[in-house]
Formats: sequence, structure tokens, C-alpha cells
Amino acid sequence: MYAATEGLIRGRMSEDILAFSEEDFATLARPHNDALVISFLFNNIQIKCGLVDLGSSTNIIRSKVAELLRLLDQIVPTSRILNGFNTAGEATKEDITLLVNMSGAVQDSKFHVIGGDMRYNAFLGRPWIHNMREIPSTLHQMMNFPTEDDIKIVYGEQHATKEMFVAHWEASNSIHSTSEETGGK
Repeated sequence: MYAATEGLIRGRMSEDILAFSEEDFATLARPHNDALVISFLFNNIQIKCGLVDLGSSTNIIRSKVAELLRLLDQIVPTSRILNGFNTAGEATKEDITLLVNMSGAVQDSKFHVIGGDMRYNAFLGRPWIHNMREIPSTLHQMMNFPTEDDIKIVYGEQHATKEMFVAHWEASNSIHSTSEETGGK
């Protein structure tokens, strides 16, 4: 067993244990070093390419996603600087609270709205992970969390992660080789 919890959790009773096993490797492309990327519902609209990020102390959504989902009227002006691992700051001027539906478990979650581009549509950081009592495993490409009735399992979309990075790599190579050919003529 890699992670475990049992008993009463915030009004939710579970007799099951949250755990990962060798059988969970059955469907994975291995070896891998993939991030845990999932799809989920924001206000009943499916969002793909969401990153479950234990390294993030906040939940983040791209402003373009909020715009495409027609959620701009729900954004609240704020002022905050988020610092990344390289201590570079990203200014956020807006927050939004959204209903996140993960396999039927629904929770209001506050997100900081980022104007810049990022690879994922949203980051589900530690505030969401902890409130859900979720146990994520990038190794197993899945997460478990207790509900009132049982344990929910959400599987990562390993194929989506691989496709996302392949497309980025091919686009970078394509642009690079084209500029070399043009420069040489």
C-alpha cells in the first residue's frame, strides 16, 4: 500500500482504504514520467487537460478558458502575485469560484485567473486536493478520494499528456527545421 486513510472524514464514512496496488499499473504505458492530467466538470462543462498539481499552493484557471466558458461575469477583481518555482511572479487580477465536479463529487473551489498562456487549462492544486481528501499518484496515473458511500477512483489521461507533449515537440521541430532551410537558401 502506498497511501491510506480510513474512518470518518468530514462527515463522510468509509470503511475502505485509499490505496494503490501493482494491479493499477495494468493499463499504463511504462516506463513513464507523466503528470497527472484529468478531465472534469466546471459548472457542468467538461474541461480537458486539467493538471492535478501537488506542487501548487493554489488553484489556477486560464483566463481564455473562463472566457470560452462564458464565465467572465463571475470573475471577482483581486490583486495578487503568484510565484513559481523559479521565483518569477505572475500577477493575477482576478479570482473566480467554480463548481468542480469530479466523478459526482461536487465542490466549490476558488481559482486564480491567469492571463498568460500555460500548457494546461486549469491547475487543481493543494487547496482542492486537500478539501477533496484526495490521494493522487502520478506513478499510478490515478487518484482516490472518499465519498459518503464509497471510494471514488479517477484515472489520469496518460494518452492526453503524451499527445500534448508530442504535438508541442513536433511543432517546435517543424518551425526550427523550416527556418534552417529558409536561412540556407
